[in-house]
Amino acid sequence: MEAEFDRADLVRTALEARGRAYTPYSHYTVGAALLTAEGDIYQGGNIENASYGATNCAERTAIFKAVSEGRRRFRAIAIAGGMEGQEPVDYAYPCGICRQVMKEFAGEDFRIIVAKSTADYKVYILEELLPHGFGGNSIQ
Repeated sequence: MEAEFDRADLVRTALEARGRAYTPYSHYTVGAALLTAEGDIYQGGNIENASYGATNCAERTAIFKAVSEGRRRFRAIAIAGGMEGQEPVDYAYPCGICRQVMKEFAGEDFRIIVAKSTADYKVYILEELLPHGFGGNSIQ
């Protein structure tokens, strides 16, 4: 297992990313902060679209930003969500599509942090949220 990282700081970064989400329809803002193996952090916010299928989640926004910059190994992602202008009151878990995208890049040590605040969060490994997931080794 790799060295620990500051989980509260990663949560704080995800909470900050919520402020840049684009949610004119649901007003449910989600922020994500993705920590790479190199120690860089990529932020993402959910981006809605009038054609709902074109909407992109915060987690995928952060992951796609990192991948487009050449990053392929990730240590953790923090996720925080709630109604616009309010502090989170529930944990915002990644949707199925985001879990599948995480599967593409997550190693055994990858951590998923769902947070209400820097003091109130839960930590999971992907296998807990996506048991029996379909990954690259499934088609080799």
